[in-house]
Amino acid sequence: MMQPSAASPDLPPRVQQVLDLLDRFTEIQRKNVSPIVEIEKLVSLPTGTFGRSWANFLHEHNLKPFTTGSRRKQLHDGVHVLTGYGTDPIGEAELQAFLLGTKFTITNLMLGLGLLRVIHKNLNSQQQFSWDRLWQAYQRGLHSDFEPDTWQPEILWHLPLTNVQALFSIAKN
Repeated sequence: MMQPSAASPDLPPRVQQVLDLLDRFTEIQRKNVSPIVEIEKLVSLPTGTFGRSWANFLHEHNLKPFTTGSRRKQLHDGVHVLTGYGTDPIGEAELQAFLLGTKFTITNLMLGLGLLRVIHKNLNSQQQFSWDRLWQAYQRGLHSDFEPDTWQPEILWHLPLTNVQALFSIAKN
């Protein structure tokens, strides 16, 4: 039996269902991997390193690392750290636009469209949605050297975050 996706103690049931479905889909494709992100290792790294920044990001957003599913899913939060995009629906849409720019796939397109639907349904007067922000995120991904399916953060965790961003040509947000 597959263990539940660990992402947040308070994930909405619908999000958890999508993550579990994604895990089942990648399991059929034999793309699921053992847990990659070991929070204890990341917390022990010096401040300012990519790994410590990842651990801080998880802590600040009350998240746990993804420990099930594909490599790409488990490394999702690391892309947030590299790009600076938030975990709110707009930030997630920006992240998907960035990933679409790095590598155009139907999966990224579908995730992005799904997030746009969620954003449209849940926007309140304090949130500002902008197509320009999504276009900028897409362009940022297009001009980066980031390869979301093959990058190896495990060998980069000890480096300063700014060096890792420079390595992938991820411009400041």
